[in-house]
Amino acid sequence: MIIIHNHAEFESYLGNVLGTSDWHTIDQQQINQFADATLDHQWIHTDPERAKSEGPFGGTIAHGYLTVSLLPYFWHQIADVQNLKMEINYGIESMKFSQPVVVDSRVRLIAKLSAILNLRGVTKATIGVTMEIEGQKKPAYVGEVVFLYHFKD
Repeated sequence: MIIIHNHAEFESYLGNVLGTSDWHTIDQQQINQFADATLDHQWIHTDPERAKSEGPFGGTIAHGYLTVSLLPYFWHQIADVQNLKMEINYGIESMKFSQPVVVDSRVRLIAKLSAILNLRGVTKATIGVTMEIEGQKKPAYVGEVVFLYHFKD
């Protein structure tokens, strides 16, 4: 894990891979809880028997947005940004889903600092993200997310 205290330290990583998170297993319980939270109960996510017999993946798959919602969890395993007044999830510049995440798959995140700007004392960091699926050549997704950091000094 890298530790960042200010804009200059963050900027020193520009163009570099910041790190890789731990593996996380997405199980049916997590998929069901996400379905309940988002009101998205499509059978490909929540009906294991039907997904096994009728679906193209041999079982249920995680919601694409479930995998995206894990970004903060994974990001905080990669970078500990300290000395903050506030951190804001600012946006998603791009996100391409390459492959579904089948239930009980293990996933992890690789993060790279793609761009960084000092906006009158606010750090705007664009992080290139790739979610890998264990044992698969293609990632679940590739994209760029943007965080704003208000450092104390």
